[in-house]
This record gives sequence, structure tokens and C-alpha cells, in this order.
Amino acid sequence: MNKIIRFLPLILVIALGVVLYRGLSLNPNEMPSALVGKPMPDFSLSIVNDPNKMVSKANVTGDIVLLNVWATWCPTCKYEHPYLLELSKNPLVKLYGVNYKDERLPAQKWLTDYKDPYLFSIFDEEGLLGVKLGVFGAPETFVIDHHGIIRKRFLGAIDVRVWRKEFEPLIKQLLTEKQQGK
Repeated sequence: MNKIIRFLPLILVIALGVVLYRGLSLNPNEMPSALVGKPMPDFSLSIVNDPNKMVSKANVTGDIVLLNVWATWCPTCKYEHPYLLELSKNPLVKLYGVNYKDERLPAQKWLTDYKDPYLFSIFDEEGLLGVKLGVFGAPETFVIDHHGIIRKRFLGAIDVRVWRKEFEPLIKQLLTEKQQGK
């Protein structure tokens, strides 16, 4: 019994080391989501540039879609924005924005000053769509397939490296599925 007590601290240190080592292999940008594999939630909100124009789930489904959650108060969104401008030129995906918990005039100014990469940006002033999507903050990006099913959720900024690793393989897979009629 006395020998076991002497080795107890060593066993605890080894167990803690295994737990910490496992934690290092996790991707902090990979956020589990109950919505992955489920349809895009219903909503009806105006767009940033026109408070009278209402959009819904039907306006952001039917093609392969990137739904990017952004805000003017988000410094990481400013970092990500130039790459979104490049992505907006990609004919394989449609890029829509969700302006999350923001004010309309600063959001409109942002899109004017930094250029608007989105086909349109949904104005989610109170964060109601964000709650339905399970948004933690901005930026977050969702991939929605041609059937309106959420296929991926990514927390953090998208840049060339992230696009190639996290998004490009999925977009290629979705294009193949679409071409095969799946």
C-alpha cells in the first residue's frame, strides 16, 4: 500500500500530461454544431442596405452558399474582409453576409468603405438569426449545400490557408454531389 501511495503523484502527472497532449491536437476553430446536417433555420429579416427589403431562408438556399457572420465591432472581421472580396469572385459559391448585433448605419458605412463582397447582407440587429444558428461571435462562416442543409460551421477568419484546408475540399465534394444529382 505504501508503494502505491509513492507512485500516486507520478500517475497523476502522467494522466494530466495525456489530457493536455490530447487538448493540443484539437482545432479551436472547429465548433461542434447541432445544426450541421440539418436544414438552414427559417427567418425573415431585412438586408443591411435596404430596411424595406425582407429576405428569408428561401433567398439563401438552392446553391452552394457561404453564410458569413460579421460585424463592424469585430476586429477579426476587418482582417478577413479582403479575402471575402476575393471569394466573392468565385463562381462556385454564393457569398451572403449576416450583420450580427450591429447598427444599420455603421454597417452600411463599413460595406461602402471596405467594399461589399456579399450578394446581400442580412441585418440581424438583435441576433435572432444568430441564436438560431448557434453563433458564438463573429466571424463565423457556414457552408450550406444546394438542398439548404448546413454542412459546415467555422469559427474564425477565413484566409487562403483556411480556405484551402477547411473549405475547398468540402466545396469540391458538394459540387460533385450536385452534378450527380444527390
